[in-house]
Amino acid sequence: MHFTTPSHQAPRVCERGEPGQERRLRLELRLVADVGVIGFPNVGKSTLISVVSAARPKIAEYPFTTLEPNLGVVRLGIERSFVIADMPGLIEGAHEGAGLGDRFLRHIARTRLLIHLLDAAALERPDPLLDFETINHELVLHSEHLAQLPQVVALNKIDLSGAAERAEECARLLTARGYACFPISAATRSGVDALMEGVSAKLEALPKGEAPVAEPEMIIAPPPAKQPLLVQRTGTGVFEVTGTAVERAAAVAYLESREGIARFHDELGRLGVLDALAEAGAQEGDTVAIGETEFEYVPDREPWDK
Repeated sequence: MHFTTPSHQAPRVCERGEPGQERRLRLELRLVADVGVIGFPNVGKSTLISVVSAARPKIAEYPFTTLEPNLGVVRLGIERSFVIADMPGLIEGAHEGAGLGDRFLRHIARTRLLIHLLDAAALERPDPLLDFETINHELVLHSEHLAQLPQVVALNKIDLSGAAERAEECARLLTARGYACFPISAATRSGVDALMEGVSAKLEALPKGEAPVAEPEMIIAPPPAKQPLLVQRTGTGVFEVTGTAVERAAAVAYLESREGIARFHDELGRLGVLDALAEAGAQEGDTVAIGETEFEYVPDREPWDK
């Protein structure tokens, strides 16, 4: 249709597509979840997500059992639900890659709220408050945006000996700093429903939609400058023609039909290539190269008569 005119109603000419471009891209995947569960290994993140949703992450007693974030949907009644994800690999030095933490911190940026899970039983780490400060410090070091995400604190494993008293003391100190605290036992589900209700209420109070993410400055490469027409003799009887417009014309020219050749010939004339070749001293039978297209120069003669 592009080549059809009232006097040229059935054209047998076309154009080839322009050469494609190749790029090597590094794509970064970030999970989209409403709530992210953060904390040191073995504090019960996977257990928590398994009891509040249909997600079935691998659960074991050794650190770094979870090597990929797990997503689950928490449903509270018929109309309320949210997506929750546990974030593995967070330890001191995570922002520098320790424990593969830098692979998972990026996912937290797409959440609206964080559940900071602490081990109130202190079985492996004796100071839950120190753990709280350490993880938050890693968020600050990774990005300012992560450090500003709202958090609720869940003090887990209160079913174990001495954990309830430790959780009460930690909750008192963190509540004074403005954090909502929930003592829970993910293993027995004690306090878990209250935690999910608190998270749901907090989400409803937050702005709707995805949380803004501080993106690095985008660098936009300007298009290449258009090159003027240039005819150069590169050897005996060989001429090279360069220039943005003429190289594009040669790239899209379809030279498998008489009409295609005629159209290319007309385009070379319109762009001034034929005159430039004559001025450069091209003689009949000389080779003209435009990009990957080569043809024999024939002055003052229709191109299909060569």
